[in-house]
Amino acid sequence: MSELADLLTYYNVIFLLKGMATTFALSALGCILGGLFGTALAVARLTTGPLTLPLRALALVFTEFFRRVPFLVTLMLCFFIFQFSGLDVSTFTVGCVTVVLIGTAFLAEIVRAGLQSVHPNQWHAAETMNFTLLQTIRYVVLPQAWTVILPPAFGFFILFIKDSALASQIGVIELTYVGKVFNNRGFSAGVSFGVILVAYFMLSYPLSRLGAKLEKKLGSSRTR
Repeated sequence: MSELADLLTYYNVIFLLKGMATTFALSALGCILGGLFGTALAVARLTTGPLTLPLRALALVFTEFFRRVPFLVTLMLCFFIFQFSGLDVSTFTVGCVTVVLIGTAFLAEIVRAGLQSVHPNQWHAAETMNFTLLQTIRYVVLPQAWTVILPPAFGFFILFIKDSALASQIGVIELTYVGKVFNNRGFSAGVSFGVILVAYFMLSYPLSRLGAKLEKKLGSSRTR
């Protein structure tokens, strides 16, 4: 207990809170920008006709590639690409680019599955009214599909909070990096990473409860 008290000094707590903020920022950025870009990829894959075939192929290759490559490999790939390009960017920027790439690929599939869950009759009805694809998605499909999209997207956000720990491998000062710093300062691994465990729980648990409540609410609305 005395070691824990020594660790939880003012400056260490501030350092810990900064690490929590960075972890949350990486995850939120990956999900927000990834959701926007992923929606664009999902819509691209729903297009038809020979003119949009290259766009569909590009969206498919991007989605399948970044869903299959491990997070750490993508992180290192982005890190060395920035190094070789000569661009002077922070490790946080590299981490942000990585989480956006991964988030885009996974959320594209979530959005696509949600859009395709809407009954085909809804698509056909919009087509008979001469709606374009974007108009159909915006005014007809998306208002029905978001109840299917939101719960898994929320779950992915919580999962991303844990996966962002890999960003510590390139020096991003997030929670896992903070735990390493505490351990290097002479605190035991049990105390150092025990504090980090609690911090991850404090980030993830309220979000998981909110997600469960939201999923329950959306589930009841679909059955009415």
